[in-house]
Amino acid sequence: MIKNFLQELRTQRWDDHRYYHHSRINQSLHFVSALSFLFAYVMLFFDPVVSALVGWLVSMTSRQAGHFFFEPKGYDHVNQATHEHKEDIKVGYNLQRKVVLMAIWAASPMVLYFDPTLFGLFKPWVTMTDFARQVAKIWLVVGIGGLLFRTIHLFFIRDVETGLVWMTKIITDPFNDLKLYHKAPLFLMKGELIDPGLHLVGELEEKHA
Repeated sequence: MIKNFLQELRTQRWDDHRYYHHSRINQSLHFVSALSFLFAYVMLFFDPVVSALVGWLVSMTSRQAGHFFFEPKGYDHVNQATHEHKEDIKVGYNLQRKVVLMAIWAASPMVLYFDPTLFGLFKPWVTMTDFARQVAKIWLVVGIGGLLFRTIHLFFIRDVETGLVWMTKIITDPFNDLKLYHKAPLFLMKGELIDPGLHLVGELEEKHA
């Protein structure tokens, strides 16, 4: 069971890399995201509010900006797949689902602004510091909720193992991204916009097919 779990984890990680991380800009932003997420992980034990602020304002925004604005959306010649096909088979949050998640994240402070108690859950905020800390608490719930929602959703549309593997992948992504993309900023400064290694892997797979 453990062997199958680890193999599925490797498969999900490899599919995520080869399908959705061609751009060196995207890879570099994932490197920044990984560093800030690791900081957020540490701060989670000391100040969850700071952890949530860093996690959303730095880690998630840089991470998703790479996918939305810099990752190629045309035909993927390396994997011989259209963008639409990759979106359909995406295990986790595809771009459409990410739009919904990010919209909830962006709109959540408005709820607190119009109802400072958040339906009686909070003491009314007085200063902007109070407001920021209460927003961060909401964002922490949104983050955990988004992770659990998709995990449980995968239990039903795939199977329990796929959901648990995906959740494990998401939680450990910062460590894996740090290993995969730590050289991406250097390649980007050299003017390399697309990862050529993915094309080499694609050619090798075709030869062995």
